[in-house]
Amino acid sequence: MAKRINLPITDDDIKNLKAGDSVLLTGSIITGRDAAHKRLFELIENDKPLPVDIDGELIYYVGPAPAKPGYAVGPAGPTSSYRMDKYAPALLDRGLKGMIGKGARNKDVIDAIVRNKCVYLVAIGGAAALIAKSIKSEELLCYEDLGTEAVRRYYVEDFPCIVAIDCDGNNVYETEPPKYRTT
Repeated sequence: MAKRINLPITDDDIKNLKAGDSVLLTGSIITGRDAAHKRLFELIENDKPLPVDIDGELIYYVGPAPAKPGYAVGPAGPTSSYRMDKYAPALLDRGLKGMIGKGARNKDVIDAIVRNKCVYLVAIGGAAALIAKSIKSEELLCYEDLGTEAVRRYYVEDFPCIVAIDCDGNNVYETEPPKYRTT
């Protein structure tokens, strides 16, 4: 049974999530990919204000396709998260509560998740059209010049994901593969 979370996510929500839990998110999330992360990271490095308040937010690593009639966005599957690993610790240290993407994370990101009591969620790659159905509206926040990679705010209803790394550092990419080895 999936855990339902109304956003913004709270510290108690995060504390109660365990690696492997299925989650349905409803509320507001922000988006951003490589280019946007690089710009945000450079601002942090130079002690400059960010153009978007990330405190308490979940960020979805996505660059959606154009919207079809009747949809807020086109197919919106997750981007490989490792591409943001260089930047994620600084954003988590700045108040970001979690990330949604796909794939494993490096040790620095995992350490930042634990240090900041955050969470890493994964959306299912290959389910971009299904995920798009849970995105009800979108708003441009900054970096319009990046096109689909601009930072946006999505309002989502029952956005499906799985807890990959919980706030204690439990990690499905480490715990689950051994369960399925046959040799």
